[in-house]
Amino acid sequence: MKKILKVVVSFVISWFFKIYDYNTHIYITKIKNVLYSSWIKNVFKKCGNNFYVASPISIKGGDYIEIGNNFTGINNLRFECWNEYLGMKFSPSLVIGNNVSMNNNIHIGCINKILIGDNVLFASNIFVTDHFHGYVDERDLNISPHFRELYSKGQVVIMDDVWIGENVTIMPNVTIGKSCVIGANSVVTNSFPDNSIIAGVPAKIIRKLN
Repeated sequence: MKKILKVVVSFVISWFFKIYDYNTHIYITKIKNVLYSSWIKNVFKKCGNNFYVASPISIKGGDYIEIGNNFTGINNLRFECWNEYLGMKFSPSLVIGNNVSMNNNIHIGCINKILIGDNVLFASNIFVTDHFHGYVDERDLNISPHFRELYSKGQVVIMDDVWIGENVTIMPNVTIGKSCVIGANSVVTNSFPDNSIIAGVPAKIIRKLN
């Protein structure tokens, strides 16, 4: 009987410490991210209240980035505003509205202007860019990709209340209207009106939200 009791007590104690360690880890991670967020928000030109990200986040050109209130981001956010590349000068602007939420692996590249409205939800593995790296014609045939120029065909605008699915790419010179839904794995190369459900490569309107 004593042997059975000892086994039971040992089992309960071991599980207690497993649960305790897990909760402690979550608590410590939360504190670490709050402290990290308080520090990293000072890198931006402007950053609102209730800014919370999980480390790490990669930022280039924070002086050209403005973020509104209640921003949340999970792992591996990558914001890049290039003001110079291969001797070329740019005036980038990345503006993110209020109540924007981004999941894992979001990459935003800017040399022109990218505007993201309020209440926009990003899933994971999303790429948004307002520029190309080189020309897809004879101008760059004899130039290595790394040394090709950056150029923009136009700004990117993502209006309020847009939901962007997994693995989406949004290309330059595109406006996504209010309350649009972008299906997973889509490549957005054209602009779309409000209340559109779009999907595909390239993305097309699947139906409209009434």
